[in-house]
Amino acid sequence: QEQLVESGGGLVRPGGSLRLSCAASEDAFSYYTIAWYRQTPGKQRELIAKINGFWQSTYVDAVKGRFTISRDNGKKTVSLEMSSLQPEDSAVYYCHATYETLDRTYTYWGQGTQVTVSS
Repeated sequence: QEQLVESGGGLVRPGGSLRLSCAASEDAFSYYTIAWYRQTPGKQRELIAKINGFWQSTYVDAVKGRFTISRDNGKKTVSLEMSSLQPEDSAVYYCHATYETLDRTYTYWGQGTQVTVSS
């Protein structure tokens, strides 16, 4: 059973940077599409970036140019580099993995990590 573990959240001042990591455990990691979501109280979880097994990445407009998603298949980790952070980026950030086989799709969530942008 895959387990995703996020780390790197914390408190940062506006304009600052933070790096989140998502660590997986299974050997199939290189085939995963990994996505980062974020959620604030009372709102739906929002997809902000994802990267597939071919290293293709996509971003929502709100983070494009400020956030960078990358993966290290050898370490089974995906990182989210966040810069020029603003208070509206404050949220719980979740890592999500999708793994598709011929007959089934597996999905996994991490436990989330809090990011707070405040002066």
